[in-house]
Amino acid sequence: MCLAVPMQITRIDGDNAHCIAKGIERDVSLLLLQDDEIMLGDYLLIHVGYALQKISAAEALSTWELLDKMLNEDEFSA
Repeated sequence: MCLAVPMQITRIDGDNAHCIAKGIERDVSLLLLQDDEIMLGDYLLIHVGYALQKISAAEALSTWELLDKMLNEDEFSA
């Protein structure tokens, strides 16, 4: 199973972007989205250092909430 995590762009440098989510920062490749218009503040789905898809802020928030819920349930079952 693969997991893509939503992150927000804070800086763009050519084909790379610096992104942040929940206090975690990463540099990611934008090569897979070279046909899309990508701007500062956009939200992206990130998997192993590559931006896979541009998403809305609402989709990012919803995904973070679901991931948080899954992590919290996992803590209680351990």
